[in-house]
Parts: sequence; C-alpha cells; structure tokens
Amino acid sequence: MDILSVIGAILGLVALVGGSILKGAGLSGLWSPAAFTIVIVGTIAAILLQTPMHTFRRALGIVRWVFFPPPQDHAALIARMLEWSTISRKQGLLALEPVLDQLPDPFLRKGLQMVVDGVEPETMRQMLEIEAQAQHHRDTAAAKVFEGMGIYSPTMGIIGAVLGLMAVMKNLSDPSKLGHGIAAAFTATIYGIGAANLMFLPMCSKLKGVIHRQQVEREMLIEGLIAIAEGENPRNLESRLNGFLH
Repeated sequence: MDILSVIGAILGLVALVGGSILKGAGLSGLWSPAAFTIVIVGTIAAILLQTPMHTFRRALGIVRWVFFPPPQDHAALIARMLEWSTISRKQGLLALEPVLDQLPDPFLRKGLQMVVDGVEPETMRQMLEIEAQAQHHRDTAAAKVFEGMGIYSPTMGIIGAVLGLMAVMKNLSDPSKLGHGIAAAFTATIYGIGAANLMFLPMCSKLKGVIHRQQVEREMLIEGLIAIAEGENPRNLESRLNGFLH
C-alpha cells in the first residue's frame, strides 16, 4: 500500500471538511445532491465522450495503483538476472528454459524465451522495445483519463454554480431564500475544484509516476536480457544494470 496516497487522501478530506466547519458553513453546507449530480455525473459524461472504450477500461484497471502500486524490487531483479547470466555462461542458454515457467511477468517471460530460442540480440531489442513502448503508451493514455476529468470537473462546477444562481434569480421576491440559494449555488464550484485538485489530477500524477517506473524496469530488463544473450561478463552486467537504480 502507498502510505503517502492514503495520508494525502485523508488530509484532503480533513482540509475540506475542517475548513467548512471552521468557516461556519458546517457539514450540511458541503452536501448538495444537485451539485453532485451536475459535477460528478457531468464529468463522467464528458470523459466518456472523449475516451475510447479500451482506454477507459484500462483506466479502471489501473486506478488501484494509486493506493496499491505493483510491487517493484529492482535489486532482486538484478540479482536474478546475474544468476541467469552465470548459468548461461556455464551451461549454455538452453539451461535457462526451466526458469520460464516460474516467471509471472509476461514481458520478462517473453524476453527470456527469446534468449533461450537464440533470437539475434538486435532483433530481440527491437521486438521488446516495441512492446514496451506500446504498453507505456496504453498505460499513459489510461492515466490521462483522470487528467481529463480534472480538467472537466471545474467547468462542470461553474455550470452548476450558474444553474444555482439562475434558480436564485427566480426567488428575488423572497429575500429569506437568497442567502441559502447563493450558498448552495457555490457548492457546485467547491465540488468541481475540489474533485479536480484533491482527487483527479493527483491521481493522474501518481499513476504517471508508477507507469514511468515500470517503463524504466522494462528498459532494464531489455538491457539485461540482451547482455545475457551476448554472453556478457556478469560483473559488467551488474555495473550496467545498477545504473538504473539511481
């Protein structure tokens, strides 16, 4: 679990609710079904119009990474690749074949299978880089779904505020309703700006960070597998891969 994401989410909620209480608006001032409908449902509608189905489904699949990012242990991965390098130099590349069934990562399994099959290193590099770039592009596009929601939600908040003020204008003859009506109108603005800056945009940035680290890991895997295929000395391989840790 990403502790910083949990702390950030809690602090954001505390800031919003605590600020409302300290300003005298109370909890009731933050709740407006009409504003919620306009801002949240409107934002979802806008992003659905913008986003292809496969990208939206991918976004739903990676949203959990905000709080539960995929485990990454580069040091352990480097140690494993050094072990493979040693085995391949002593027993040949075919000695790595039993390892394939033990690899849960399909990208790593595919790369090691190429090494075992004796694919030319340059061909292997091209094929793996294409796949890595394609996966990076898909995940980045999915993360940008939340960036788009962060762009749309403040606008939806303004629309909600304008609609609320229009309703207020219809009750100008009754001054007792003006204060409550204006406050309710601006609740939509709070929803829009708060959702963008406390949820959608931070989520997008967090996901982009996870995706970047995954891409770095794939680049490290490609370099390691190519070195194993070329029979590079394990000590040289270790020095090269350690550069990805900084």
